[in-house]
Amino acid sequence: MAHTVGYAPGVYDLFHVGHLNILRHARSRCDYLVAGVVSDEMARLAKGRAPVVPLVERLEIVRSIRHVDAAFVETVPDKLETWQQVRFDVIFKGDDWRGTPKGEKLEADFRTVGVEVVYFPYTVHTSSTQLRRALDTLADRGPHAPRGSRGDAPVSSPQTAPGTISP
Repeated sequence: MAHTVGYAPGVYDLFHVGHLNILRHARSRCDYLVAGVVSDEMARLAKGRAPVVPLVERLEIVRSIRHVDAAFVETVPDKLETWQQVRFDVIFKGDDWRGTPKGEKLEADFRTVGVEVVYFPYTVHTSSTQLRRALDTLADRGPHAPRGSRGDAPVSSPQTAPGTISP
């Protein structure tokens, strides 16, 4: 019987339920799942900034997920070059790639070597970009911001009536 190897690439920064969902769904569609963890340098090239969590830690997190059989550090932008090293039968991506120029290129490239591209629903309500924005907002307020401005319990000012919350 044929053994299907799946490949699920990602930065996997600030690991969240969207990442877990992709890995869980990917594993249900193959016999052996390799998670491709994008290197810090590749993430910087692709997204314009380095991940918050360093590669060695992201790799350890992804390797520890029960749905993942192996983890591979992705160090080149060309997915076909990665395929030559890993030799997977199917690649899994979020459906935010579907119908985009990069998704169409991915499909065309992998069609030449018989690799299927499978899209999974992108988790709209949680993303590393949103988490990073929230962290940046908190950091911008700084450690000396007044209590209440960093999401702590609201405070009232002398002009505020008791029991109301100041803006």
